[in-house]
Amino acid sequence: MKYRLYVLAAALLFSTGGAAIKATTLTSWQVASLRSLIAAMVLLVLLPEARRIGSWRVWLAAIAYAATLVLFVLANKLTTAANAIFLQATAPFYLLAIGPLLLKEPNRFRDYALGGVMAVGMACFLFDSSGASVLAPNPALGNALAAATGLTWALTVTALRWLSREDGASSLPVVSAGNLVAFAVALPFALPLGGVGAADLSVLLYLGIFQIGLAYFCMTRGVKHVPAFEASVLILLEPAMSPVWTYFFHGERPGGLALVGGGIIMASTLAHTLFSSRVER
Repeated sequence: MKYRLYVLAAALLFSTGGAAIKATTLTSWQVASLRSLIAAMVLLVLLPEARRIGSWRVWLAAIAYAATLVLFVLANKLTTAANAIFLQATAPFYLLAIGPLLLKEPNRFRDYALGGVMAVGMACFLFDSSGASVLAPNPALGNALAAATGLTWALTVTALRWLSREDGASSLPVVSAGNLVAFAVALPFALPLGGVGAADLSVLLYLGIFQIGLAYFCMTRGVKHVPAFEASVLILLEPAMSPVWTYFFHGERPGGLALVGGGIIMASTLAHTLFSSRVER
């Protein structure tokens, strides 16, 4: 139970990202850059394994992860937090093409079924009629960037699997290196930084220390002792809770079709995971 609670704590911390990003008055580039700088420092201090960033393979995988970090912040500033996290969760849809192409892993029928259902869920976001708001000033562009995070996260997962094959390495060096890359890439667009006040700094520290740093600390402690199926189900707490936090703290309400699409994506992911687990057993 202790290790399951570690995984749940990680998912819960991850889920607060959207609400925290929307709580700042900083630009999306400033949040993306400074959040990743703080997170990288925390990871490198707390987790010795995260310091193994000497391999060129680690930095190659880190590029995809850094793109996910930056795009997620940009999307959250433009669309609802629910849309941002649900569309990022469509990574398996892109893996249908990426897996066989880059990893030489054939797809199964259930994988294609998952991709088809996810395509329906993604279409719901396209037809959602929710207009712009203070918290979501450009939903169309935000949704497009969020969909791009699904692609970059799929590339990250592919790179991590490739890295584990080649070096047997864990994901932590990629996470720390990816945050360093995200900081460096976003920094030129974040300047000048003179407008960072105490409230914004507090949010940035929370994002870097807790939402990323502590979350990955909990995740690494938990997943080593929790079966893969259980861990993947527990992680679904992240997309489930993200809209709850933004509604509680900011009163943000996702569109009806967006919620339907998110529900389809989550339900299909859970069903696919459950069926795959049973087949493998």
